[in-house]
Amino acid sequence: MIHHTWTETPTLRTLTCVHTDAKKYVVNEVLTVGKQYELKNETDEFYFVIDNTGRMAGFYKEYFEG
Repeated sequence: MIHHTWTETPTLRTLTCVHTDAKKYVVNEVLTVGKQYELKNETDEFYFVIDNTGRMAGFYKEYFEG
């Protein structure tokens, strides 16, 4: 049940969104290019950040640098 406490976990580092050009999903509604996001968790393929809606979400690493 880690998803219940993700928003309160310490930030690992800050990431900057570099693009929102998604082939399949509508990413530009929840991420803003140039904005910094707090990294809360990471897997091999995804970064988990708090997006523009204030919710925790997983995004492909290609959208970020940092």
